[in-house]
Amino acid sequence: MCGRYTITVTMEELMIRYMTDDSTLGHYGPKYNVAPMQYIPAIINTGSSNRIGQLRWGLVPSWAKDDKNASKLINARSETLLEKPSFKHLISTRRCIIPADGFYEWKKQANGKQPMRIVMSDGSIFSMAGLYDIWVDAEGKKTSTCTIITTTPNRLMEEIYDRMPVILRPEDEGDWLGRNNNDVQSLMALLKPYDASKMSAYPVSSAVGNVRNDSKELIEQLQS
Repeated sequence: MCGRYTITVTMEELMIRYMTDDSTLGHYGPKYNVAPMQYIPAIINTGSSNRIGQLRWGLVPSWAKDDKNASKLINARSETLLEKPSFKHLISTRRCIIPADGFYEWKKQANGKQPMRIVMSDGSIFSMAGLYDIWVDAEGKKTSTCTIITTTPNRLMEEIYDRMPVILRPEDEGDWLGRNNNDVQSLMALLKPYDASKMSAYPVSSAVGNVRNDSKELIEQLQS
């Protein structure tokens, strides 16, 4: 699964990376330990341009009676995406990108689990494939929520964990976000492990395990 990640770049860097000056984020700051059920930056396409907005991480389907299961729907497995009622209709209509510059996973070792931060080798921003939906409660309040799609591990990740987030190739981001693209099979073909040769991983402090911790020290490499 993908349950923690980082997005530590500036808003200007995000806008340049996703070629937009359209943002509905009321407040934005570096996040070193993003966790489920938090509001996170996300990219959608309006039909004419990209927009940076805010979604709550943990999907609530529009047809749900309540939002009690949101924390269980932080990830969507690519292999079963078209079989699950919560996700299968979103692939053709409500796709988003979750920008990140790293994600965490816990590697099993003889003496316990070691948290690892996985990044692009060049330190660049990358795009995790997501789905979103809009849920309206009994009082009429709207909540926009999302899930991150996961896939099988690449060579780097298989040494750490058996899943990884779907990271879109930069050249595929337009197809994923495109509002007029409803070719489900071609979209599903984008949901594959990212090139391991372009990624790297390093150990970090166990302090990342506590969601209340959110400081720059969390992304520093643990010295052996």
